[in-house]
Amino acid sequence: MTDQLQRFLFDDFEIRGEIANADNSFSEIIKNHNFSPEVANLVGELLIATTLLTAMLKFEGKIAVQLQGDGPVKMAVINANQDLQVRGTARVDGDTTGLSFSELVGKGHMMITITPDEGERYQGIVDINHDSLSACLENYFEQSEQLPTRVILHAKHGEKSCAAGLLIQTLPATSDTHEEDFQHVSALAQTVKAEELYELTQEDLLFRLYHQDALRLFEKQSITFKCSCSKERCLSSLASIAPEEIMDIINESGAIEMHCEYCASDYRFEVNDLQILLGDDHNQQH
Repeated sequence: MTDQLQRFLFDDFEIRGEIANADNSFSEIIKNHNFSPEVANLVGELLIATTLLTAMLKFEGKIAVQLQGDGPVKMAVINANQDLQVRGTARVDGDTTGLSFSELVGKGHMMITITPDEGERYQGIVDINHDSLSACLENYFEQSEQLPTRVILHAKHGEKSCAAGLLIQTLPATSDTHEEDFQHVSALAQTVKAEELYELTQEDLLFRLYHQDALRLFEKQSITFKCSCSKERCLSSLASIAPEEIMDIINESGAIEMHCEYCASDYRFEVNDLQILLGDDHNQQH
């Protein structure tokens, strides 16, 4: 199954939904990191959660979902844009073997940051006081958006890494039976098993769940791993450092080395690579 997001609406209810699979992107995000299975699975769930939340992007821009806590996982983050290009990483300090979500993250908070290409940035923050990422997201929507939401997230790191999830969310409702409708749709969503999300096509799973309800499916969106780091971006960040400081580093270390936390790419710049930043005086001295 390719990495994709499927949005859908219930014709007879004021409820929307999304289903996502991102096995390949999950594998790409974790492949250069020595994460334990527990941390990898957390990153996979966070990846699916972030793709499901891209519906909040009503414009061109980016969304980041970040966890920060005092457990062994000090930070975990997934970034996505309106085209569902994703990347992510985690910072870990300590043994994570056999730990649950709440033990991995500890006390902390979840931040959802939306950055439009044009306009003001928005950030929502909730405490991490639930025993799953799904429950934390449901709490976020209840508190910040006043939108009852059900979130199902699954990730499995192994020989075949899998990550998938389902979101059901109320729309502004006028129906007298809306509460019952939402309970009905949510109850069915919560019967989903991880293997069904991993192995069934999105259409087959939705039909299995909601064959008695009228669904309108929208065009699928592809999810792709893409890191924004590059040699050019590294040079751009080095441009903010004074030429004298750059030369001090080169004289001490022989080169400037930069590492991308997301994809684990390494970039090395020797003095000849930095002539445009150093100016004629330093080049002549060298």
